[in-house]
Amino acid sequence: MDYLKIVGGVKLQGAINISGAKNAALPLMASTLLSKNTTTIKNLPNVVDIKTFLNLLEMLGSDVDFNNNTATINTNNLKNTKATYDIVRKMRASILVLGPLLARFKQCEVSLPGGCAIGARPVDLHIKALEKMGANIKVENGYIVAEAKQGLKGAIINFDKITVTGSENIIMAASLAHGKSKVLNVAKEPEVVQLCEVLQQAGVDIKGIGSDELEIYGTSGEGLEFKEISVIPDRIEAGTYLCAAGVTNSQITLHNIDSTHLGAVISKLEEIGFKLTYNQDSITIYPAKELNAFEISTAEYPGFPTDMQAQFMALATQCNGVSIIEERLFENRFMHVSELQRMGANIILKNNTATINGKSELFGAPVMATDLRASSALILAALIANKESTIHRIYHLDRGYENLEEKFLKLGANIVREKE
Repeated sequence: MDYLKIVGGVKLQGAINISGAKNAALPLMASTLLSKNTTTIKNLPNVVDIKTFLNLLEMLGSDVDFNNNTATINTNNLKNTKATYDIVRKMRASILVLGPLLARFKQCEVSLPGGCAIGARPVDLHIKALEKMGANIKVENGYIVAEAKQGLKGAIINFDKITVTGSENIIMAASLAHGKSKVLNVAKEPEVVQLCEVLQQAGVDIKGIGSDELEIYGTSGEGLEFKEISVIPDRIEAGTYLCAAGVTNSQITLHNIDSTHLGAVISKLEEIGFKLTYNQDSITIYPAKELNAFEISTAEYPGFPTDMQAQFMALATQCNGVSIIEERLFENRFMHVSELQRMGANIILKNNTATINGKSELFGAPVMATDLRASSALILAALIANKESTIHRIYHLDRGYENLEEKFLKLGANIVREKE
C-alpha cells in the first residue's frame, strides 16, 4: 500500500493546471446511458473514481475507450441492467446509473452504494422521486429493484432536502420520461448545471437551469444525441491548492479554473487576508501580511462547500486567533481532527462544531487518511510541519486528485510516494 512522505517548511511557488471535475464527470458518464450515439467526453481526470465508473459502464455492456483524459462511450449494445455490489460498493456515485437505466430500459437492479465513510447519505430521496414518476421499487438483498413497465412519466418532484446526486438522477430520468416534470429544491452546484446543459444540447427541453426549480420536457423514451463534452474544471481541487498556498503563505498560479465556481472559497481567503487576482481562466494567490481567524458554516452551493471544510481547518491552524468551523451537511466529517491534533493542532470538537486555536506550531507525524478531503487536509498540515510526516491510506486521495505528487513537486513541495 502506498503512502506519502512530506518534509514541511518549504514555500510553494510556480503554476499548475487544474484537472477536470470528478464530481461533474461522474453524472456526465452516467448520462451516456441515455445516448443513442457514441459520446466523447474530454478533460476527464485520470483518477480511481473515473476508472471505477467506466468499469461499471463496461460491466453493463457499454463499449468504452479511455486515453489521454478522453473517453469514448457507446451504450447502444447495452443489454445488462444490473449494477452489481462488487463494483457499486467501491463508490457511492454508482447510484447515478439508477435513473438513466430505469428511464431507458424500464427496469434495472442497482446495488445499494458503498463509498467513503463521511456519514449517512441515504438514497431514499432518489427512490421516492422515481416512485412519483410511476416506478415500482423495492429493496431486496441489498439491491434497489426498479420497474416502470410503461416507462417513466413526468411528475412534480419536491425534494425534502437538497441532494446533488438525487437531483442528477432525477434530471436524467426525467429527460427520457413521458411528459413534463417539475423538479423543486434542485441542487445548484456547477456540476448539476453542466449536466443540465449537456442534456439540453442533446435535445432535452430544460427550463430554469442554474435555479432551484427545473421544468424538464421528456423525450418519451427516445434516445438522445450527445455533442462532444468537455468536463468543467475541478473547483475543489483548485480550492485545495489555494489552501496549500495559504497555509504556506506562498504565491502560486492555477490555470484551467472557473473563478465563478469558487466564490465562497475566494471570499473566505480574502477575509483571512490573502489577495487574489484573476485572468480569464487562471487565478493567482499572494502571501498575506497576517492571517486572520475566520468562521465557516458549510452549506449547499453557492454556500461554503463541505468538500473544502477539512482544508480550511488545516489553514485555520496558522491563523491568528480562534476560528470556528460548523459542519452542517455530514455528521462524520470531522475524522481528520484527531490526526491534525496528533500533529500539534489545537482543536476542540463539540458535536458538529470545531474550534481551532491558532497559530499552532505543527510537528511531523505518521497520520492516516480517513476520506478523500481529510487526506488533502493532512497534506496541507504536513507542508508546514517541522520535520517529516507520513500520510497513510492515500488510496482515498487517488480517488479524486489527479497527479497530486507531480503537481506539488512542480510547486516546490518536498513530497514523495513510497510503498509500505
